[in-house]
Amino acid sequence: MKTPKIVKTRAELKAAIAAANPGSLGFVPTMGALHRGHASLFKAARAENELVVISVFVNELQFNDASDYATYPRQLDADVQLAAAAGVDLVFAPDASEIYHAGLPLVKLSSGALGEMYEGASRPGHFDGMLAVVAKLLHLTDPRRGEYRAYFGQKDAQQLMLIRRMVADLDYPVELRAVPIVRSPKGLALSSRNALLSEEEKEAALVLHRSIQLVADRAAHNEPLYIEDAIGMYQMAPLVELDYFAVVDPDTLQELAFNCQDTPFTGEGLILVAAKVGNVRLIDNQPI
Repeated sequence: MKTPKIVKTRAELKAAIAAANPGSLGFVPTMGALHRGHASLFKAARAENELVVISVFVNELQFNDASDYATYPRQLDADVQLAAAAGVDLVFAPDASEIYHAGLPLVKLSSGALGEMYEGASRPGHFDGMLAVVAKLLHLTDPRRGEYRAYFGQKDAQQLMLIRRMVADLDYPVELRAVPIVRSPKGLALSSRNALLSEEEKEAALVLHRSIQLVADRAAHNEPLYIEDAIGMYQMAPLVELDYFAVVDPDTLQELAFNCQDTPFTGEGLILVAAKVGNVRLIDNQPI
């Protein structure tokens, strides 16, 4: 198992990519606290590219809660070990001053109306901050020659949709790859935030997956969705506070018309859910 090269500055990153001179580069941006879900992204990149680069950077701009930013897990040594096992070649682990070298951005990207829904409504400014750092990282990791791909997990469905739109709107020369959600044996979507849950809270958090499966099974059988039944499951989970549970159009995130809820379901949709388990906010989704 080869230990990835760790670089801290944009100059070191550029030099390392130039030295490798890859015919194809796969990039995975992360905020660290890596787990098997991240490893699936790294392995997908490894399967398609000569050089695999990841970033580990906790981006303050996408936190609208200072305490959430302060307590977000940071464990670079463990992250590098997991990255090594998944075949990563290069880890870019910059300080904030290296990313925002001129101070916090004066000129900003706006996530628009799409970024004001669901997660954006609950976390104002989150998606603008996310796009700011992803835009920078896609520029900094661009190999300038050969094939260029970036990999994102499907667990953050709204984030992925916004990145796709940014890449299309601003003509980034990168191919985007979406990698399926990785779950625990009991069905909990893997997340860096899961490390902040107690064992009791991890059990309680399984209601997210159970509620999604209830609706997804009905959709698979072309039955009425009756999402009120799924929402009702949260009333019996005392450690869990539901933020939203919705079935939306997968291309626009517009909620499907009400008559789709109590008539046989046909077509395609996306189930979105967010809830607070104890003090930890979790999200999940599933296409139907």
